[in-house]
Amino acid sequence: MADVELDTVTKRYADGTHAVKEISLAIADGEFMVLVGPSGCGKTTALRMIAGLEDITSGTLRIGGSVVNHLPPKSRDIAMVFQNYALYPHMSVRDNMGFSLKLAKVDREEIARRVSDTGTRLDLAGHLERKPAKLSGGQRQRVAMGRAIVRDPQVFLMDEPLSNLDAKLRVQMRVELARLQSRLGTTTIYVTHDQTEAMTLGHRVAVMRDGVIQQVDTPGRLYHEPANQFVAGFLGSPPMNFVRSAVNAEGVAVGAFQIPLPRSWLAALNGDREVVVGLRPDAFDLTGSGGIPVRVAVVESLGAEAYAYGQTELGGVAEVQLVLRVDPRDPPGRGQLLHATPIQHGLHAFSASTGRRLDG
Repeated sequence: MADVELDTVTKRYADGTHAVKEISLAIADGEFMVLVGPSGCGKTTALRMIAGLEDITSGTLRIGGSVVNHLPPKSRDIAMVFQNYALYPHMSVRDNMGFSLKLAKVDREEIARRVSDTGTRLDLAGHLERKPAKLSGGQRQRVAMGRAIVRDPQVFLMDEPLSNLDAKLRVQMRVELARLQSRLGTTTIYVTHDQTEAMTLGHRVAVMRDGVIQQVDTPGRLYHEPANQFVAGFLGSPPMNFVRSAVNAEGVAVGAFQIPLPRSWLAALNGDREVVVGLRPDAFDLTGSGGIPVRVAVVESLGAEAYAYGQTELGGVAEVQLVLRVDPRDPPGRGQLLHATPIQHGLHAFSASTGRRLDG
């Protein structure tokens, strides 16, 4: 096992595309680090540079304290799990899992022992003689993981390994993967565009956008203390509500409703005349008669939770859509008028010009 350090690592392609821009990230030995972001943000390119599948344009990559910029993939002691499993269809599960060890000329008995142990650990012991075509999607994914585990590498690299599974199986595999990584203690770098996977699996999560890391922190801190408006809007389902409004002496006005902001936040605006107020769907009190009037358009019922999507007219400004968490046992009807009072401790505010979070 080993730590991984990216020091101002950059990837620029020959056509001028700047895929990754001077990212610096220190991943501790045994840590489960998740890189998350929308398509095209550079997360997979970063993973491929760590694997040695993409050249590094500039910057330094260290694994276990050693610079590996120019080492080929086979010399980095890493194992990668891909989205498409990449299993050999003509080989049994046993042969697929032991193939890399066979290429490395590991003793036959040692290969058999490692494959057997890993098969038992992944609940594949009864499937070792079967071909991939005879396995379910979840079983094939476990074979792909087993092939990586038997190598006992310093680092696991995983590129959206669960994205081909159905929703129920994806939840099950997330739990299994978290347990497995905890038991093995192997440094793991996991790429996904799925925020639920990121928040469930990662000890820490790095949120990326346009080749730049926006924030690295624990899932809880990313959710409750986002560094900027992009992170705030990317994490959370349904996403955070944003309302852009002019600043006054006390805070901001959302229509006729005044939201006070701490004076330290107002001072952090540095002359900005507008602020973006952020409120998650659960950051409203719907029990009173005051607050922001919201006309319900659609109610999304999810069993234990329900969300009302509605529009509000903000003082002559174009209607703004808001999402509110409502009582799932007594949800409002379409067309019903709700009065949503923002909860002060659930309030976020961002600079309208830079997108950065205002900190009190």
